[in-house]
Amino acid sequence: MGYQLSAVVADAELLRAQTADLDHAVLGELRQDFALLPVTPQLVEELTGALPDFSVAERSPAEPFHLALSAALAGVLAGWSRSGPVAYLEAEFAGGAGYQSAVVWFGGGASWGPRVDRLFDGPRPEWPLNAALARLGAEPGAWIDLFAELGLHVERSTAGWLAHGRRQLSADYWDELAEEWESRQSGDDQQPERPGPVGDWGIL
Repeated sequence: MGYQLSAVVADAELLRAQTADLDHAVLGELRQDFALLPVTPQLVEELTGALPDFSVAERSPAEPFHLALSAALAGVLAGWSRSGPVAYLEAEFAGGAGYQSAVVWFGGGASWGPRVDRLFDGPRPEWPLNAALARLGAEPGAWIDLFAELGLHVERSTAGWLAHGRRQLSADYWDELAEEWESRQSGDDQQPERPGPVGDWGIL
């Protein structure tokens, strides 16, 4: 099963304030008072007045993102960062192969990155998504890394996060749902499908 993400992550109150007047902004709740804003073509057009461009090249330091971070889009996110750190996170995996990319803005300018990783042969905290989340102020806990600690494994796609946000679900929704079903002593064949286990790069 694959995984795909294109999203802005920041303090939940910061994102609520910055997106309150946007028609195409949907926030997904994460743990530790963070929120995730799925980045869609409609949102990019609303923020910048232009449709997004996408890179067809392999991810590399020169082109770390599939979504081209135009000067207009980067400027919007940098502006938001005057109220606190803001990260753009991107990932795509299928069949065990893929990439993670991230960049962080703070105080009105880029403060870290962009970084991209396709090999994942370094320490887990230095992988792009974990490193970016640490710079947002995320704190480690019982989960394997910050990616899982905040609940980024709960949905497997940007579209999934859109649905998650529209339904106003929590990052612990699947655990809560499973506990409810178990309390009713439902049969195994009636259990809801849950996110996969956290694996070597964050989720399987």
